[in-house]
Amino acid sequence: MTEMDGLVVGVDIGGTKVAAGLVDRNGEIKAQTRTPMVANGDAGAGLRAVLSAIDLLFAQDAKARPLIRGIGICAPGPLDPATGVVINPPNLPCWRSFPLAAEVAGIYRVPVKVENDANAAALAEAYWGAGRGYRHIFYAGIGTGIGTGIVFAKRIYNGRTGAAAEGGHMSIDYRGPRCGCGKPGCIEVLAAGPAIARRARALLTSKQASKQSPRSSMLDPANGNIDAVTSEIVGQAYLAGDLLAKQTLQETVDLLSLWLSNIADLLEPDVIIIGGGVAAMLSPFFDDIRKGLAGYCINSRCQEIPLLKARYGADSGIAGGAALCSECSN
Repeated sequence: MTEMDGLVVGVDIGGTKVAAGLVDRNGEIKAQTRTPMVANGDAGAGLRAVLSAIDLLFAQDAKARPLIRGIGICAPGPLDPATGVVINPPNLPCWRSFPLAAEVAGIYRVPVKVENDANAAALAEAYWGAGRGYRHIFYAGIGTGIGTGIVFAKRIYNGRTGAAAEGGHMSIDYRGPRCGCGKPGCIEVLAAGPAIARRARALLTSKQASKQSPRSSMLDPANGNIDAVTSEIVGQAYLAGDLLAKQTLQETVDLLSLWLSNIADLLEPDVIIIGGGVAAMLSPFFDDIRKGLAGYCINSRCQEIPLLKARYGADSGIAGGAALCSECSN
């Protein structure tokens, strides 16, 4: 058996790009490509963008193509994972009831599976990442939004129609700000990257109005413009010891602790895995989140649930797509 045996292709489709990777049976990404996504064209233009990313991958290694045993695609929802049809994604207006899996399978003549990114990322973590060795997994990808995935015994829990596991749109405050989904107080609108930035800007504005000192280091990379403060700036300032940045993240941690206590009481998973662009920023607070769970959970043994950082960061979509096509026995 060579390292070329068992290769699959993982494809990650976003509103502006398509990333594709060759992934081996151990979850190692051997090569990858990136091309622009044509989100606002017609359906054919969107499909051609996906095919271009895959073809560029094969151009890097012509020997790989005949060895590929499947293609897994992470696409924005809503979609139907059973049929591989992309239904009506807001970020990809080019596709409406588009049979993505069938179109790609017809060209490459291999099995093709389509899933949303958080579900697929959760599966990749179950096979090859932080969830390896655990049976019941809850995954949360925290970035611009909050996407979640549930994996039971290395199988994604999709629910009746494939629409399950929208944990980012679980409300924890019915009087809270309205989320883009329409509900008030979703954890996404309270604790995702944009919410962290808004909370920091509010604290800076309040401090500026009261003429408190010293000056926050968050203002330096923003050139003194409070409106230019981002969640990335908050994370950098926290590492530099900025007290307002720490307060911002601590408030975020409190919200996440309450939300995850609901998850723990509902599912009692074997492990909770945190991924996404905000995960590195929050990892110093994982112990605080665990302590917060104890204060909120009905389950007296909730602190026994490990809280782990995901293995896959920016490549979670490629790994997730590959995991969809991997028949792992490990």
